[in-house]
Amino acid sequence: MTNQTDLNGDVSEPNDSQQQPANSKLKNEAIEWVKAIAIAVVLVVVIRWLVFAPFMVDGPSMQPNFHTGERVIVNKFLYDFRAPKPGEVVVFHVPQEKRDYIKRVIAVAGDTVKVQGDDVYVNGKKISEGYIQSQIDEYQAKGEPYNNLRDFPNSEVTEDKVPEGHIFVMGDNRRNSTDSRMIGYVDLKEVVGRAELVFWPLNDITIVNH
Repeated sequence: MTNQTDLNGDVSEPNDSQQQPANSKLKNEAIEWVKAIAIAVVLVVVIRWLVFAPFMVDGPSMQPNFHTGERVIVNKFLYDFRAPKPGEVVVFHVPQEKRDYIKRVIAVAGDTVKVQGDDVYVNGKKISEGYIQSQIDEYQAKGEPYNNLRDFPNSEVTEDKVPEGHIFVMGDNRRNSTDSRMIGYVDLKEVVGRAELVFWPLNDITIVNH
């Protein structure tokens, strides 16, 4: 700001009344920035805890579609409005093990489910499982079942009805997955949400196919 010159040629300094508007403007701008940052932080926290949550894949049970170390975004909001559907990949709590699992929904409440070798039947009809068909074909070409009875004693599931408020889930890696064949039906109260996006590693970012 330039100094002022009076009629006698003397130079005068700006008075307080001239400086106050500038200081007030800077103060208001600072307050607005603080408000914006605070709102952004609150939104991030709300989205993080109420709508979406990160989950890290641990173990081979969902191979070839998910791998150990991958980070997945889980939609915690969706199942507040509707129940999980067959084919959807969900994350859920396992109270007896005090950890979370990621598996694929095979059957829902009221459905009858039966697992016989590599074939899965829901309501008496064999379901198509394109997400693991290449693995099934590979092992069958070698004369082996993908759902290996020798390695997993609970591979066979006699026809049973999924109770109300529960789902039947299986891992995509049928040869190595602790799922409803072992832990039983999953209570909907334990479901965290639906897997939506693999976001890590960055070169493997993928929208989850349900």
